[in-house]
Amino acid sequence: MSNKTKKTAKKPICLSFFSGAMGLDLGLEKAGLEVRLASEIDPAARSTIRTNRPALPLIGDIRDYDASLVRRIAGLDSNETIDLVTGGPPCQAFSTAGKRLGFEDARGNVFLKFIELILGLAPKYVVIENVRGILSAPLKHRPHAYRGEGQQRLSDDELPGRALLKVLTMLRAGGYACSFNLYNAANFGVPQIRERVVIVCSRDGIRPPFLEPTNAPDGYCLPPWRTLRDVISTLPPFPCDYVKFPEKRLRFYRLLAPGQYWKDLPESLHKEALGASYASGGGKTGFLRRVAWDKPAPTLVTHPAMPATDLAHPTEERPLSVQEYKRVQQFHDDWLISGTIIEQYRQIGNAVPCGLGEAIGRLVIKLLNGKKVIE
Repeated sequence: MSNKTKKTAKKPICLSFFSGAMGLDLGLEKAGLEVRLASEIDPAARSTIRTNRPALPLIGDIRDYDASLVRRIAGLDSNETIDLVTGGPPCQAFSTAGKRLGFEDARGNVFLKFIELILGLAPKYVVIENVRGILSAPLKHRPHAYRGEGQQRLSDDELPGRALLKVLTMLRAGGYACSFNLYNAANFGVPQIRERVVIVCSRDGIRPPFLEPTNAPDGYCLPPWRTLRDVISTLPPFPCDYVKFPEKRLRFYRLLAPGQYWKDLPESLHKEALGASYASGGGKTGFLRRVAWDKPAPTLVTHPAMPATDLAHPTEERPLSVQEYKRVQQFHDDWLISGTIIEQYRQIGNAVPCGLGEAIGRLVIKLLNGKKVIE
């Protein structure tokens, strides 16, 4: 093959849905795919996509589109092959921190519309990313007050895992073989402990293999996990955009070293430091938490200064900044995030880390090229 042919070789085509700030898409592109279309309804995230990719076709609520219209907007002929359709449907319906209404939630119904759209587009491969809560989410939610002794037994649709079963059943009925797993992004070069479910589906009827890890916690046989220090220590001091901690919390942070949290305060201060939360259950590991330098960051949340999910800088008297958030999620420094500072935190915190996206892309490229995957 000539150099000219190599340069003009066609990249596999990907259509992206629920694109957010495009963390997953940037990883897929780094692996060698071409994103031909994005989809997003959040105004700030749409602005982020428009700012960074003004020529990329961008659609809104997927309930307003069918497969033929999506193809036309993406510039694809009716018979042109789509190599990959990917997306992370809204996860709040399945989050263990929410009400977990599953497919009774309007966002859950969007999930089902996404599956219908996938089947209409008929790509070679499908990748769906979601929170771990989808593994145990029911298809219908029954409040805990109406469960247990003296109550009707749970119906099949109310059993744990039925939401995921519904999704897989629809995809398999459409001719796709599916595999899914819970992955820690730190095992794919991301400087962050972040667990996400990734479903990979293949139109050829062969169950896809799992993602290939590139890093390990102890560095045995693979490079060790990347740390917070690896990615934020080289940031210039300015700009540094962040929300502020209230003074009543800062006085406790001044007593904590990198990697410490409220339990590392003098015991006499525990009750005062936690206030009304002191008597609540659970480990409360997110309270007054300084991030460690030489470990991956904890899961980035959508607001780093909420009392129960603090993400304080290892040594400075502030939360992690927007610029540090971007480094941890592996966005390039020049990738502009639109909106208010809270909207910027939310978009970055909700994103798929670019490194996990790249690992997904490498798997898809290998499958498209018929190469062996080592699980």
